[in-house]
Amino acid sequence: MRLTQTSLPGVVIVEPAVFRDERGWFCESWNEARFNTALASLGLPAPRRYVQDNHSCSLRGVLRGLHYQLAPHAQGKLVRVVRGAAWDVAVDIRHGSPTFGRWAAALLTADNQRQLWIPEGHAHGFLALEDDTHFLYKTTDVYAKDAERSLRWDDPAIGITWPLKAIGTPLVAPKDAAAPQLADADLPPP
Repeated sequence: MRLTQTSLPGVVIVEPAVFRDERGWFCESWNEARFNTALASLGLPAPRRYVQDNHSCSLRGVLRGLHYQLAPHAQGKLVRVVRGAAWDVAVDIRHGSPTFGRWAAALLTADNQRQLWIPEGHAHGFLALEDDTHFLYKTTDVYAKDAERSLRWDDPAIGITWPLKAIGTPLVAPKDAAAPQLADADLPPP
């Protein structure tokens, strides 16, 4: 397993070792001890234990996010695509952070088998680049409707560069379309 730091401290791309032969391939998609050791080698803390797995399926052009939860149900997420492709984005929403309001992204596909670790204190979203894109999330806390929050996916103050040229206008849920901009959002306290 190889971890690569993104431009946001703590948000890392995870690349599992994939063993291929004439029969196909095998990879260990999750190993707590190896993951925690790899994080420690980057000077990053181990996450809380994962308590929930989620699986979504999206059509090409579906944009989900930018989502986060407030304490006491803040979530760290380890995300991956097992079918299709997605442009995955994390936004630092930690007041006082030197990277507050900045974003990092990674292309996650079934073929590249990359994952993205998004620690608590970050909003998360993705754009499905292919039909039938299956997205898996491991989360460090359960879904809690009262703690759920979101940011506008197209907030100019954040300035995410979504790959929309080939997609056109993304399909966004009504609640995501009505999400506040960063300046007006209910964010975690500093």
